[in-house]
Amino acid sequence: MADIGPGGMDAPAVKVTYPIGVKLVTIITILILVSLGAITALVSVLVSRDLRITAEETNFTVNSRSASEAETALGLVRSNVLTLLDILQAVETGSAAARETQIFFFERNQNIAFIGAAASGGNGGTESLSFRLLNDRFFSSNELEISLVETFLSANAAAAARSCRGETLLLDASPVFGVPLLALLYPWQGSGAEEAAVVLFSPESLADTFGTGANESFMVNGDGDPLIRPGGGPLRAGANLGDEPFVAAMIKSPERSFQTLYTDGEGRRWFAAFTKLSLAGAAVITRVEYEVVFEGIAATTRRNVFLTGAVLCAAVLFIWFFSKTISRPLSVLSGAAERIETGEFDLDLRTKSRDEIGFLTESFVRMGRGLRQFGRFTNMEVARMAMKGELALGGEDKNVTIFFSDIRSFTAISEKLEPQEVVEFLNDYMTRMVDCVNKTGGAVDKFIGDAVMADWGAVRSAGSPGEDALNCVRSALLMRAALLDFNKGRGGIKKPVIRIGCGINSGSVVAGQIGSTQKMEYTVIGDAVNLASRTESMNKDLHTDILITEYTWNLIRDSLIVKKMGAATVKGKEERVGIFAVINMKAEAAVIKDGGAVYPIPGAGAEGPRTLEEVQELLGIQHTETGTVNLDAKEVKAKIE
Repeated sequence: MADIGPGGMDAPAVKVTYPIGVKLVTIITILILVSLGAITALVSVLVSRDLRITAEETNFTVNSRSASEAETALGLVRSNVLTLLDILQAVETGSAAARETQIFFFERNQNIAFIGAAASGGNGGTESLSFRLLNDRFFSSNELEISLVETFLSANAAAAARSCRGETLLLDASPVFGVPLLALLYPWQGSGAEEAAVVLFSPESLADTFGTGANESFMVNGDGDPLIRPGGGPLRAGANLGDEPFVAAMIKSPERSFQTLYTDGEGRRWFAAFTKLSLAGAAVITRVEYEVVFEGIAATTRRNVFLTGAVLCAAVLFIWFFSKTISRPLSVLSGAAERIETGEFDLDLRTKSRDEIGFLTESFVRMGRGLRQFGRFTNMEVARMAMKGELALGGEDKNVTIFFSDIRSFTAISEKLEPQEVVEFLNDYMTRMVDCVNKTGGAVDKFIGDAVMADWGAVRSAGSPGEDALNCVRSALLMRAALLDFNKGRGGIKKPVIRIGCGINSGSVVAGQIGSTQKMEYTVIGDAVNLASRTESMNKDLHTDILITEYTWNLIRDSLIVKKMGAATVKGKEERVGIFAVINMKAEAAVIKDGGAVYPIPGAGAEGPRTLEEVQELLGIQHTETGTVNLDAKEVKAKIE
């Protein structure tokens, strides 16, 4: 990009409200967040929908399989017990055949711990068991007391009575026996009376099939009591589940199977499905936690968030450093633009890139060169004010000091030189004279052939009409010294010695942009300008080099050494105007320009001339006495008295 080489300008501090780097980082951040956020959200929504469908289907499938296995296992227990009881009724009680049948049955059904029949009592309870069959191996291997059977029946006498009256019930006997054990009670008429067959059996093999994975299944009876827990473990062990929202809904529902999403009492959400069994009003419930189902999506979302953050950080760093390759050259160009506004057109900008900024940098350099050339065709201070928009439209009344200078006998000199030599001679001379104007804060208004017109206080004032007038005289004294230096080594036809005359007047003028719509120039017009021009023309006959009018003299009389040359009647004016020849400044020997630059005035101050004769001798001007002079035989412009 654009670089500032050694000796080039440093970009000034420019306060930028919204830097390019911040804009680029903001745009990239928004794009990344929106794009990755939209993709993440879209994927999450689509995958979540598909995952939910899959999770519900899987949960319902697991529930159906678990319910089928439970239905089969319970039906098998009931049918095997009924078969045993039918066989025992067919053989003599206590016979060898009956004992062998019992032994064979318990060897084949080791999960069944007890089979008995309880008759209905008269007070709604049950009488003692009419018969009992024990699986001694089960009781001994689990270290259970046989008396626990009586304890269980006593605790569940009401349930046994209900079974005697025709209900099939499934109870959890684990709290009494201390091991996983279910009790199946169903009506049975073995001796002709209303009895309930009581079967105690282990549900461990069935619980193992329910599994302990993401999908957990458990079985409850019609009252909401838990019968089989996931993996045989506790599911609010010993507590009724009827207050669980889904279990309560299941108990009330007429549907045989159903699936929904519900929230439990702890605020956890579950996908839950139930299937009611045809035996004992039991039901198998299968559920999977919502967060578990979507844990993969949540993890993926977190990874996407981390990835987004990483990509964003990398992008921000890249864009930030990349923006510097744009903002730094633009800052340099901004500084260059400010320098151009102040009139500094020499821009030392170099570029290595061939992008738009590189071409813009080259354009700035070319523009600076063009403006520098443009500044040569107009007043530099006016050009600066025009670029800043500080020039007022129309004219303004101002108190200024106007300066005119002219080369004596220029026509005769130019006739002896070639055209190119005339141009070179004038350029050298004008460069020195304009430098004197610029050093003292004046503004060159125009060049009229070999004449120079300048003013102080029109474009820029030093603060007061008096200070502007003093600066104008300082410029004239600088020109006197510059001309002496210019004439060193000159003499002869090709390099004649130059003499000039300077006229200075102060007064009110109209300052403004004058011209046509196609070409305009900033200038001053008015009687004060005409008087300055006519004052300059008096130098030839008065044998002086710098003349000022009494209007200028009144402003700075305490600072100058002058000689009054008399009063002149100027065409266009009724009153006579006093004319003074500037000899020197009383004490000042240096000019301090705005910005602190100090320029000495050679030959000014205490070491300079003190009389007009000394000035004439210094400049090689013929001495003459002041008298009545006809300044122009063809048209009397001024008369000295």
